[in-house]
Amino acid sequence: MEDRLHALRDLSRKHGVLPDELPALAEELAGRLATLDASEGDLKRLAEEAQAAEAAYEALAGALSGARVSAAAALELRMAEELAPLKMERAVFTVEVAPGEAGPEGRDAVTFLVATNPGAPAGALGKIASGGELSRFLLALKVCLTKGVDGITMIFDEIDRGVGGATAAAVGRRLARLAEAGQVLVVTHSPQVAALGQHHWRVEKRQGATETLTNVAPLDAGARVDEIARMLSGDTLTEAAREAARALMAG
Repeated sequence: MEDRLHALRDLSRKHGVLPDELPALAEELAGRLATLDASEGDLKRLAEEAQAAEAAYEALAGALSGARVSAAAALELRMAEELAPLKMERAVFTVEVAPGEAGPEGRDAVTFLVATNPGAPAGALGKIASGGELSRFLLALKVCLTKGVDGITMIFDEIDRGVGGATAAAVGRRLARLAEAGQVLVVTHSPQVAALGQHHWRVEKRQGATETLTNVAPLDAGARVDEIARMLSGDTLTEAAREAARALMAG
């Protein structure tokens, strides 16, 4: 009996528990041992589940790649139609769908490629296009990606950046047509674009002694003429500038 008591005390010191806690510890260790003995079967089951999940992913990723290739071809055709009215009829827009790193969104790397001049090599949209060209590409993309969706609101912040003259007028006309099926809000410094809007607000920043405020004021017909004339000629308003503004507003 003393030998057994010594053995229990040794086990208690070895496992860092009280002697009375040894039976519970024995049950816990027996359960862990049983789990280890069954681990081979669990690993096999998990391997089968992982293989099934991988096969399902490959099937879905393959279907997604096919859908992307079809969508890319359709987008290229639509972009060709949209670029012509924006004075970019000679530009070429293509979508490259290449193998990429597998992830939650599939295993494709999608890149928008453009060639802005005939004979020039194509490159990534963000690297090849100039500021004005990039604005028009993005406008065309926005139009294509929202085609068939009515009643939405689109906001363009200086989408006419880097363009002027006839090109700015072309951008304004496309924005006006886009507004026929939804609401289009445009922040612009271009008189050609502002003149084609249905409503016009002037945004002014006023600096006081302790704070700076931004004021947004709606313009009536007469104030619109003056504002567009100011955009054309600067601070000094002339009757010629007002006439030019009226001509822009009349289209």
